[in-house]
Amino acid sequence: MPEARATQYINDERTRVTQWSFAQPGDVTGAHVHEFDYLVVPVTGGELTVVTDDGTETRMLQVAGTPYSGLAGTSHNVISASNSPVVFVEVELKTQTEPS
Repeated sequence: MPEARATQYINDERTRVTQWSFAQPGDVTGAHVHEFDYLVVPVTGGELTVVTDDGTETRMLQVAGTPYSGLAGTSHNVISASNSPVVFVEVELKTQTEPS
């Protein structure tokens, strides 16, 4: 399967910001585990298939400009299921604040 393109814009002590671009259906991020809590901001929106370690597949519809979050330890592969390019920005939060 063709790889999605990851462009890293920031990688400092607090955050890592990566833009993911899927040019065609079937492009994949590759299996990975999130080291940090993260936010995703869809740029284009589009349909993705998320495959977990146990093989469970979930269809996800990203809506442009509508963010969502995920937790450290999430393990999956993300595959484009859209007929048009899909782009989103992932912001990983390296520092955690203690609840007050």
